[in-house]
Amino acid sequence: MTSSPFTLDDLMDLLEQKAGLPPESRTTDPEAHFADIGLDSLAFLSMQTELHDRFGTQMPDDSPDDYTLGDIVTTVSAAQSQPA
Repeated sequence: MTSSPFTLDDLMDLLEQKAGLPPESRTTDPEAHFADIGLDSLAFLSMQTELHDRFGTQMPDDSPDDYTLGDIVTTVSAAQSQPA
């Protein structure tokens, strides 16, 4: 586990690296959804896999429309605070 909290900026970095998010589509809005930044359900699945591999995070629903970017950050942060 990492000692620093997972942030929206970390999520944007991950989405650029693993899901093809163009740099100009980055956002600082935690209320944005995947569609708002031009990503689809395949990018969401790629992100889910990466978050699971890195942090053991489970997203209970496979629909990107069900999560804001802030929800994703909160989910990862909660997983980080769980004892190993």
